[in-house]
Amino acid sequence: MENRPGLDATGSGAVCHAVGMTRAQLDKRPTDVAAMFDAVADRYDLLNDVLSLGQDRWWRSIVARLVAAKADDLVLDIAAGTGTSSRAFTKAGARCVACDFSLGMLRAGARKPGGRVTFAAGDALALPFAEQTFDVVTISFGLRNVADPEAALTEMLRVTKPGGRLVICEFSHLPARPLDVAYQRYLATALPMVAKRISANPGAYEYLAESIKDWPPQAELADRIEAAGWSKVDWRNLTGGIVALHVARRPR
Repeated sequence: MENRPGLDATGSGAVCHAVGMTRAQLDKRPTDVAAMFDAVADRYDLLNDVLSLGQDRWWRSIVARLVAAKADDLVLDIAAGTGTSSRAFTKAGARCVACDFSLGMLRAGARKPGGRVTFAAGDALALPFAEQTFDVVTISFGLRNVADPEAALTEMLRVTKPGGRLVICEFSHLPARPLDVAYQRYLATALPMVAKRISANPGAYEYLAESIKDWPPQAELADRIEAAGWSKVDWRNLTGGIVALHVARRPR
């Protein structure tokens, strides 16, 4: 891994790792979460594609459109995993730092060719970057895994330039309560069953279903983003609310 000049990206003390854990619990201890993602790193992108029936590719394309990184922009992709989304942000000439605290995911991503992407180890609760560094900060399917999402939102604000943008993509809830209850029941039963057939670590997907159920709905998350100091907060649903996109700006 390399550090881009101008970034305070040592990653020192920012990575937590444990051996022998196969899934995290809802207390989301960093050691457990990192170990869980280490265990699924090599097949992570394939499994996402299968389990979402290909919808993850569409979700990523919408995120890239909202990030709208221009030439010379510097983008921070938090919980970047293998950097699949990070590479999409560089197509117009922008640079991207793919940050994750799973060393397994970072190693898998660094083996992939292409893109103006730097891989950096770091924790969303203590980002190893200087203040007001990035033009855009984004996190996809990662905020839900942070032990203190509000603190993470404050950290994202700290490293964003005044006027810079935030883009969050996360699993969410269907607007109609009965449909959402049925969907959560489906996730709790069907998702682990499918994962057992195609993943060496199906426990990670039990955690996925539990963490989605435990996550706040769209309007509540928007309130939390605003409470962290962001302005112009807005959101939209994708796939009927299975996924929600939240956008905001750092005040000038």
